[in-house]
Amino acid sequence: MSRTIRVILAVIFVLLITFGAISICQNIGKRLKVDVTDQKLYTLSAGTKSILGKLNQPLKLKLYYAKTASMKGPDQIKYFDNYYEFVKSLLEEYVAASKGMVNLEIIDPRPYSDDEVEAARSGLKKFPITDEENFVFGLVVRTQFGAEKSIPFFTPDRQNFVEYDISSLIDTAITRQKKNIGVLSSLGVMGEVGDYMAQMMIMQGQQPKMAWTIIEHLKQKYEVKGIPSETNDINDIDVLLVIHPKHLPVQTLFAIDQFILRGGRTIIFIDPYCYADQQSSQAMMLSDKVSKSSNLKQFLNTWGLDMPEMTFAGDKQLAPGGTMAANRESEKIIGFLNLKLPACFNRDSVITAQLNSVRVWFAGTLNIIASPNDVAGEGHIERTPLIMTTAKGNTFEVDSPLDLQMLNPSELMKKFSEGTKPVVMGYLITGKFKSNFPNGIVRESEPQTKDPNAPRTKTHITGLTQASENCAVVVFSDVDFITDSLAYYHNQLFGNIVVGDNSTLVMNTIDDLSGSTDLISIRSRGNFQRPFTVVDKIEEKAEAATADEVAKLNAEITGFEDELKTLMNSANEKEKQVIGSSIAQKTKDLELKKLKARQQLREVKMQKRQQIEKLGNNLRAFNMLAAPAVILLIAVALGIRRSVMKRHYISHASDA
Repeated sequence: MSRTIRVILAVIFVLLITFGAISICQNIGKRLKVDVTDQKLYTLSAGTKSILGKLNQPLKLKLYYAKTASMKGPDQIKYFDNYYEFVKSLLEEYVAASKGMVNLEIIDPRPYSDDEVEAARSGLKKFPITDEENFVFGLVVRTQFGAEKSIPFFTPDRQNFVEYDISSLIDTAITRQKKNIGVLSSLGVMGEVGDYMAQMMIMQGQQPKMAWTIIEHLKQKYEVKGIPSETNDINDIDVLLVIHPKHLPVQTLFAIDQFILRGGRTIIFIDPYCYADQQSSQAMMLSDKVSKSSNLKQFLNTWGLDMPEMTFAGDKQLAPGGTMAANRESEKIIGFLNLKLPACFNRDSVITAQLNSVRVWFAGTLNIIASPNDVAGEGHIERTPLIMTTAKGNTFEVDSPLDLQMLNPSELMKKFSEGTKPVVMGYLITGKFKSNFPNGIVRESEPQTKDPNAPRTKTHITGLTQASENCAVVVFSDVDFITDSLAYYHNQLFGNIVVGDNSTLVMNTIDDLSGSTDLISIRSRGNFQRPFTVVDKIEEKAEAATADEVAKLNAEITGFEDELKTLMNSANEKEKQVIGSSIAQKTKDLELKKLKARQQLREVKMQKRQQIEKLGNNLRAFNMLAAPAVILLIAVALGIRRSVMKRHYISHASDA
C-alpha cells in the first residue's frame, strides 16, 4: 500500500472518529448538563419537580416560535431569539425531569400552513411583520383527554417568571378549576366592568377605564370578580382582596368580618395617604379636609395592630434620588422607599424569602398593640412581619395632606430622623380571631311600599363571634405599591412590563394563603436581577464623603432663591422697570452666586460618578484582556514544558 493511500485512509478515519465523537457527545450532553449561572436559571426548582412528579397522564407541550419571520422583523423582534433559546432550554429540562410524561414539539408556523391555523385556534397572539409573515411566540399544553391551556405570548414583562408561568400552566391543565379571587375596593381597580359598558363609552367618544395591570395578571391564573362596596355577604371566594377600604358601610364591614371568621383568606391594602385615590384629588384643590386615607382601625386593633394617621415609614438608606421638576437637583424623597436589602424581607416566610426589590410610596407604619385576642386562653394571635425598613428606618409625620400634595422633598426630610429599629409595613396575622361585631349589626332595608314617607325596616343581624379554626389575614400599609406607576413601566410595543417584585409579593401572598406552596417556590426564584453591589458601595461611600458639602451647597442655593424672592417682592413696579438700579444689580449678583453654587454641586457629584466610571473601565479592560492573558499563560507554560522535556531528552541521549 502506497504512502499516499495510507495518508488518505488516515484522514478518512480521523474524520469518521471526529464526527462519531461529536455525535456521541451531543447525545450524552442532552443528559449531562451543567448549569453555571449564579442563580441556577436553567435548573428546575423543587416546586416544578414536585408538580411534574404528580403527573398521572402524559402531556404534550407545543412551543410555537416564528423563527423564520423573526429574521425579517425589526430589532425589537430579533431580541426574542435569545429569549426563545432560554425558553426552549428550560422546556427541555421539563422533558428530562418528567420521566417520559412530557413530550415537547417545536413549531415554526409558516404563513397559510396548518400550524398557523392551529396556533390561532389555540388562542396564541400574532404580530404582523410583513403582509404575509406574522410573529408568534407562545406555548400550548395539551392533555391526553383534550384539555388545553396556553400562554398566548411570552411577553418581556414575564421573562423573570417563565418557569412559574409554565409550571402554573401545567398545574391548571391537570388539576381542578381555578381559585376564585374577590376584589373589594373603593378605587376603580377592576376598570369598566363589562363589554357592553366599554362599547357604550367608545361609541360616545370616551375612553373606557382599564383594569389595573395587577388585576389583569391575576386573571391569567385565577377567576377574578369584583365585589360591590355595599354588600351583605361574601361567599364563593377563596381569597379576598380589600384594596383601599374607604368609607365602607357597616354591612360591608360585617360581611368582611364574617368571611374572615369562616376561614376566608384575606389580603388588606390600607394607606394613610393614597396617591392612587385620584377621585378625591380634584376636591383636594378646593379643600385639604378631603381624606385620601383608608384604615380598618377597628379590625387592626382587634388583631393587635395600629396604623397612625398621617404617619409614614422612612429610611435614608432606601430612599432613591429623584427630581420633582425640570432644572432641579436630584433629592431623596424620604417617603419613596426601594426595599432592596436582605434586612427588608422576612427570610423565614415563604412569601418574602426570595424577594429582591419592592418599591413603596409613602407607606404607613404598622405598630403592635395590646389586643383582646392576646388574653391567655382566648385564642392567641401570631403576627409575622413581612416587609420592613432597615434598623435605621423611622417614622415621620406631616401636619396636613397639603404637605404631601405639594411634595417638597427637602421639607419632608427635615421631619425625619434615623431610628434604631425597623418600621414594619406588612404583617401576616394568624389565629382564632374574635369578631369585630360581637353583638351583630342593625341593617336598614328599603320599605316594600311605594310610600316615600314609609319608615325603613330595621333588622338585627348576628353571626359568628369567634372563629372555630385558625384564620389568616395579610395587611399591607400601602396601596400605591400595586399600582401601574410603581409595579410596572409602560413599553410602547408590549404594554406594561414588570418592575421589581411588587407584583410578585402580591402573587406570593395569594398562593401562600390558598396553599399553593409549590408555585411560590418557583416564582420566588424567577427574578434573576443581579444588583451592582460594588457600585452601590461606591455610591454610598461617595455620598457619605460629600453629604456635608452637598447639604451646604443646597442650603446656599435655597438661601439665594429665598433672598431673590424677598428682593423681588419688596421692590415696587417702578423700581423693577428701572434699568441699572440697585435692585437689578443685586438680582444679577444673586443669580451669579446661585449658578456658581450649582456648578460646585455638579463638580462634587461628578467625583462620585467618576469613581463608578473608573470601576466600569477597569472591568471592561479586565474582560478584554482576560482571555488573551489566559491563552498567553498557557502558551508560556507549554513552551517551558517543551523546553524542559527537550533538555531532558538531550541529557538522556548524551548519557547513552
